[in-house]
Amino acid sequence: MDTLFLLTVLVVIFALAFDFINGFHDTANAIATSVSTKALPPKVAIIMAASMNFIGAITFTGVAKTITKDIVDPFAIENGTVVILAALLSAIAWNLITWYYGIPSSSSHALIGSIAGAAISAAGFGILNYGGFLKILEALILSPFLALAVGFLMMSLFKVLFRNSNLYKTNRGFRTFQIFTAALQSFTHGTNDAQKAMGIITMALIAGEFTTSTDIPLWVRIASATSMGIGTSIGGWKIIKTVGGKIMKIRPINGAAADLSSALIIFGATFIHLPVSTTHVISSAIMGVGSAQRVKGVKWGVARKIVFTWIITLPISAVLAAIIYQIINLLF
Repeated sequence: MDTLFLLTVLVVIFALAFDFINGFHDTANAIATSVSTKALPPKVAIIMAASMNFIGAITFTGVAKTITKDIVDPFAIENGTVVILAALLSAIAWNLITWYYGIPSSSSHALIGSIAGAAISAAGFGILNYGGFLKILEALILSPFLALAVGFLMMSLFKVLFRNSNLYKTNRGFRTFQIFTAALQSFTHGTNDAQKAMGIITMALIAGEFTTSTDIPLWVRIASATSMGIGTSIGGWKIIKTVGGKIMKIRPINGAAADLSSALIIFGATFIHLPVSTTHVISSAIMGVGSAQRVKGVKWGVARKIVFTWIITLPISAVLAAIIYQIINLLF
């Protein structure tokens, strides 16, 4: 029992660390466009993002429940606490590596791939809840394409609505409007991303027999939301540069279109209790907006680098988690 309690405490600590890292890793995604267009000063944008992330995080729990029960059955897996600890260490490692190199990879892919990899390492492929796991994969794969399409349509609509408007006045108006869209973006980010840590802590509590319900305890919700809020307040400047400027040159009208498009997709996913990658969605929305503006204006070389990272994240994190599980299992 002492070892199990220690492992559960470690899971809680590392899950909150994951949320903290997720906060500064993904802050850039929520505020990159508003910072790059000078709609908000960086410090103000980060404080606003931290506050809205916290509010979003404590408002919903549907995605957390999906993480808890739809990848593997937390009541059925042996050494469940070790599996979860290995998954967290793998996801944190990948997040830090991609953050160091300024690559906007997916925390969601890293975590979900890591849970699957550690569980398979512990109990074989039969342990996966294939119905739930495939549903999550579908959401992760389809959401960037939806964001690309919605971004393209949103920007096309803006071009029609404001085709006869004065360019200077239009950009000034949209720069002000971006304060709202950045806040909305940060709120939706909190509604989806912070819940992943809530779900994994609840998995550990079930595996350690500290709870028998998949409902998310209030202290878990508050702790996860706080960790993400603090992480968000630190920011991720390297990723802000990539998302906010290296994909395309963003003007206020482009930034507002991208923010609205991605917020719509992320909140839609939260509403149906599915985790998506905010990184994928926001980057894809920017590409869609850029394509509607001018296809050649999108820096597709950078886009290909981002997409390549998206593709490799899930399998690499799964293999890494499987290796870490075997190491921890030997130690304990």
